[in-house]
Amino acid sequence: MGITPLSWAAGNGHEVVVKILLGREDVDPNKADNEGRTPLWWASRNGHQGVVKILLGRGDVDPDRPDEYGETPLWWAVFRGREGMVKLLLVRDDVIPDRLDRSGWTPLSWAASKGHERVVELLLGRGDVNPDKPDKVGQTPLSLAARNGKVGVVKMLLSQDDVNPDEPCADGQTPLWWAACNGREEVVKILLGRDDVSPDKPNKDGHTPLSRATYNGHERVVRLLLTRDDVDPNKPDEYAHTPLVWAAWNGHEGVVKILLGRDDVNPNRLDGRSQTPLWCAAHNAHEGVAKILLGRSDVDPDVPDDRGRTPLWWAARVGHERLVKLLLGRDDVDPDTSDERGRTPLWWAAHNGHEGVVKILLERDDVDPGKPDEAGETPLLWAAENGHAGVIALLQPSPPATHSTT
Repeated sequence: MGITPLSWAAGNGHEVVVKILLGREDVDPNKADNEGRTPLWWASRNGHQGVVKILLGRGDVDPDRPDEYGETPLWWAVFRGREGMVKLLLVRDDVIPDRLDRSGWTPLSWAASKGHERVVELLLGRGDVNPDKPDKVGQTPLSLAARNGKVGVVKMLLSQDDVNPDEPCADGQTPLWWAACNGREEVVKILLGRDDVSPDKPNKDGHTPLSRATYNGHERVVRLLLTRDDVDPNKPDEYAHTPLVWAAWNGHEGVVKILLGRDDVNPNRLDGRSQTPLWCAAHNAHEGVAKILLGRSDVDPDVPDDRGRTPLWWAARVGHERLVKLLLGRDDVDPDTSDERGRTPLWWAAHNGHEGVVKILLERDDVDPGKPDEAGETPLLWAAENGHAGVIALLQPSPPATHSTT
């Protein structure tokens, strides 16, 4: 691996051995191994501050030599949050504190991401550190700190005059977007307190901070964002999914209640495929969300998507009996509606062997048990094809009673 005795001694913190080896003129204190790692690199990586101090005391030691991944001694000291070692390295004029590693991150990016507050403070103390330098995908140190909920670092960075608190990365995510997405409530509060932060700025896919907070079910963050008049609670993304659609899709009952508590939220708004919030809840069998929506008189419970599939269609297909009962409790639900291929809720329940659902549907006078699809295939045919004996028994009419004669 090309590791010299000096690198082994430095990497394991053997200060006396390091001094012995450095006392020889035929020992190169900068000799790197096969991956470009010097004795100083190894000492820094493994946290041996005494060895670092010895090596930096030599005038012929390069304090900033990166390995093949772009990781320098300073990089490792910052990554591990070792303040003393960072101090030792930053006093050297020949250490570049803003050097990018292979992933495009600076030492400040790493310190901000990990929440090493004292290290961030030390780096910001250097005049040649750009506090707003983006990585290769445009994420700034503030964005990384906000994303990971590092409140102290966020405050530190926002105190810098040349930090843009609303800087989007390449995909359009701002620091607030990341904080909202990950449920970082305290960071969201701080950023919303700034006049120069847009609380409704979408990323390139049209997802706003509110959209991501609802998607992930972060109720407190949703409430914070909705206190702003400049946040649109109905703003759709590129697929026309609104925050309510995302909350319903993922079964976040608390968020659904928060959104429906507003007069300006449309509970029936269609997405790009004509799917309503109730449709999304039924599709994913989120009974609690469906119950909340069906409790509203202004919710249309029977809106089909662009393929003719209603909320009842989905509930029957997946065999969710309680949800089927909830939907059939509404007078404005057609229990016999067909999708684009002529398949009814009963057809799917029979096809998939959901006896309980079949029984519930057959109790309705407005359900045709023999209704075929566009290919002429009936619920009974598919129950037989798939061997669902219980469903067959429910669908087959009882034979007429016979009377013996004597």
